Amino acid sequence: MLTTFLATLSPIATLFLCIVIGFVARKAKLLPDNAGKVMAKMENWIFVPALNFITMSRFFTVATVRDHATNLILSCIGVGIAISMALLLARFFAKNDLAERGIYKYALTFGNSGYAGDPIVLALFGDLALSYYKIYCIPISIVIYTWGMTVLVPQGEAKGALWKKLLNAPMVAILLGVITGITGLGAHLPLVLTDTLDKLKACMGPVAMLLCGFTVAAYSVPHMLKQGRVYIASLLRLTVLPAILIAALFGIKTLGNHLFGFEIPNSVLFLTFFATATPLGMNTIVFPEAYGGNPKTGASMALISHTLCVITIPLMYALMTVLLGVPSF
Repeated sequence: MLTTFLATLSPIATLFLCIVIGFVARKAKLLPDNAGKVMAKMENWIFVPALNFITMSRFFTVATVRDHATNLILSCIGVGIAISMALLLARFFAKNDLAERGIYKYALTFGNSGYAGDPIVLALFGDLALSYYKIYCIPISIVIYTWGMTVLVPQGEAKGALWKKLLNAPMVAILLGVITGITGLGAHLPLVLTDTLDKLKACMGPVAMLLCGFTVAAYSVPHMLKQGRVYIASLLRLTVLPAILIAALFGIKTLGNHLFGFEIPNSVLFLTFFATATPLGMNTIVFPEAYGGNPKTGASMALISHTLCVITIPLMYALMTVLLGVPSF
């Protein structure tokens, strides 16, 4: 169990170090104060769309949808359960402030499945497992950049029109990637284009973590560390909600095995774990920052949850391996 804990700790610590670098860069005035908005715009308009398009064009094919249909169905069910729990809980965190409630809705629904989940899965299991993980996360990504955007973008910015919230760069990139992948065009994209997108995609995680640290540095850290509601939300995000979700999907998986003879391996539960037990997502900083909202709550969430996850993720993963065995992909 100790070996498993230490193996999971390394990629988490790497991400946390990027946050520290962003924090120091602002405190030392190595970057101008508007660098946060620039990084957020680059994330929203360049790096995230590059990741979304290249991922969908490669993995969203007829073959992968067929081979991973069960995982995709369980992922969709999981997203539905997560949204239901978040809608119920968010009212207790922000009763009157609708913008604040939207941030809690998002944070309690989605973990940092991309920025944190991707490197952890890659470090622990390799490229093949990462491809399975990305396919599992397709429904999550689609909901993030549709419903998730509607709760994060300030109402005034989108002028109340749903379609304006949905037609954002990350979502358009997903749609174009889905079309490219499902039609088979993804295999025929020019090498120079895919190489460029891969390099832009690689910037997303580090820049998001730098942005997190840079944004956190704009506020009083002692004050953010005193936000009791954020500690509760972070612990829910990192431990309680993933445990409920994994238990629910385990029950559905077991029922499917008994009633219909579906042989669904426990590896799907580990995919669920890495998608949901990760810290509160960077989008609670990126989108409010990019669209003129207040990223302070998101910054507090990022600071506290990314600090706690250095312990919670390795511990929970080690516990899952004791209960379910080490996953094979």
